[in-house]
Amino acid sequence: MDPIKYFTFSMIISISAVNSNFLVFSVSSDDMMGQSFASLVPTVAAAESAIGSAIFVITFRVRGTIAVEFINSIQG
Repeated sequence: MDPIKYFTFSMIISISAVNSNFLVFSVSSDDMMGQSFASLVPTVAAAESAIGSAIFVITFRVRGTIAVEFINSIQG
């Protein structure tokens, strides 16, 4: 695996650990704030997935392909 995949996987594991800590400490201290923070994590992940999917759809509509060679030319 390349370093970007390792980094992405590490970030997912770290965010899941933080999410678990929010839930455990929220239950142990009878505070709902941790559970509300924990519910925001999947919401943000879903928004990121929707934005990524929209980028792919727009790229396909404009260029007619989703080949990596053509996507690399999109630099801003």
